[in-house]
Amino acid sequence: MGFLSSLLLSASLTFGSPVNHPLTLAGNFGEPRPNHFHAGIDVRTEHVEGKPIFSIADGYVSRITVGLHGFGNALYVTHPNGYTSVYCHLKRFIPQIAAITRKWQYANETWEADVRLKPTDFPVTKGQLIAVSGNTGASLAPHLHLELHETKSGSFADPLMFLSPLVKDTTPPVGHSIKVYPMSGEGVFNGSAGTQVLSLSSLPSRRNTAWGKIGFAIWANDYMEDSFGRLGVYRTTLMVDGREVFCSTVDSIHPRYNRNVNSWGDYWHFLMTKVWFMKSFAEPGNALPLLKTDADRGIITISEERPYDIRYILSDRFGNSREYSFTVHGERQDIRKAPLMLAPGERKFAYDRHNMIKSADIIIDIPRGLLPGDVVVKPVVRQHTTAKSKAYSFYPASYPLFNWADISMKPNGSVADASKLYIECDGAFPRFCGNEQADGWVKGRMRELGATYYIAYDDTPPRISAYNDGSRYVRIAMSDDKSGVKTWRAYVDDEFVLFEKLDKTSTVQCDIRELPVARTGSVHKLSFILIDNCGNESEYVGEISL
Repeated sequence: MGFLSSLLLSASLTFGSPVNHPLTLAGNFGEPRPNHFHAGIDVRTEHVEGKPIFSIADGYVSRITVGLHGFGNALYVTHPNGYTSVYCHLKRFIPQIAAITRKWQYANETWEADVRLKPTDFPVTKGQLIAVSGNTGASLAPHLHLELHETKSGSFADPLMFLSPLVKDTTPPVGHSIKVYPMSGEGVFNGSAGTQVLSLSSLPSRRNTAWGKIGFAIWANDYMEDSFGRLGVYRTTLMVDGREVFCSTVDSIHPRYNRNVNSWGDYWHFLMTKVWFMKSFAEPGNALPLLKTDADRGIITISEERPYDIRYILSDRFGNSREYSFTVHGERQDIRKAPLMLAPGERKFAYDRHNMIKSADIIIDIPRGLLPGDVVVKPVVRQHTTAKSKAYSFYPASYPLFNWADISMKPNGSVADASKLYIECDGAFPRFCGNEQADGWVKGRMRELGATYYIAYDDTPPRISAYNDGSRYVRIAMSDDKSGVKTWRAYVDDEFVLFEKLDKTSTVQCDIRELPVARTGSVHKLSFILIDNCGNESEYVGEISL
């Protein structure tokens, strides 16, 4: 669809609130978070579940998901103007949509669902009830997470593009501090080549000096009436002597750039302080389209002995803005060049090329475009008491990649069953990274240079414990300490029955009253099969009376 056609359709299509109470937000679009942007808005549901949720515009239900992407129960409504609205963390769907979902789950013999519908299957109108709100999936409190996708490209867009008339906001963003980044070997600020944090309130009264190449970052938040959260800033502009050198406008983000947030924001500062300083310059490997810079990528060159006027302009989507100005005095200073000297075992990964480490027992293959800048890595080999290989890490701290890279490892000895080998990532929690087998190698995926990787072995079946809650439910508690639970299936008299996962637990349950089994008053055989990521199976066999 062309831009003009989309614009005309957008103008003719009207949008309404997804809730029937005042529309207030707990989170806004594009708010920076570790490894991802907040891809929608968090609509308050008055701190409770069970609030009615309505389609925000005419369209059709195009997709229904259960248990995917941390969304819990989610609905997608495609609109005729080129956008799709997505309603997440729902407690339940309306009965007609629930019936479609249940039919798909039984046909595919799985609880996790990804149902795709045609335009004629389930049309909806603006304001039509489609679900009730909940707290399912990766949700910490009851709310509606509402996303807006460009239907064709899949890019995330700000729902307030259409819903802003329904939201009250007269409060401008607030800047708290700036962080200064003298470029290594190319700049100094206040006599130091190190980074510095300075309060915005004190900057106008300070005398700051600099020479060479300097980058700035700002810690700022937006605020909104009836919202108690700290929101992300919609637009940040950095001016130097009246010339724009940097501007970020957070209105559209393609999923492939999600992890670039770690480069735009100061990821390591956030890990230490939980504060995001967002850089007003672009690292050389950061191709995030919402960042617009001058030819120097937003880095300021202080090369004259004179005052430089620096001005930040912070704006929200509602036209509220706030400015901060300060002066940096160009003052000629010596800049110590620091040529890169690699220590034994170190090597440089370049952001603009394909990088690989290959030895007799490990290969990491990082395609071009996954690094924010050049980085010095050093493979560190450790012994792991239970591993079937050496344990490797490549960076002394967390260093996330922009996307998945490949890692292959060789076991250090023979095992009873090579198919039970898998790569494990030992970070905050051990994580299954893959178990593809090829020519004696075990292959997986990695997105973190600072984690430790090794081959683990899992020939232990997962554990099952079953119990009844009165006469209505059969519940199964599942656990696996190694490669992790992959899937489960259940049968009554060899006919598939659905066990649904209880949210935020490792327990699944079946409502006996909803089983598609004839009520004969007799005893039926229940078989529950649990499978882990290495193909190990456990089976529980019991009886239920129907």
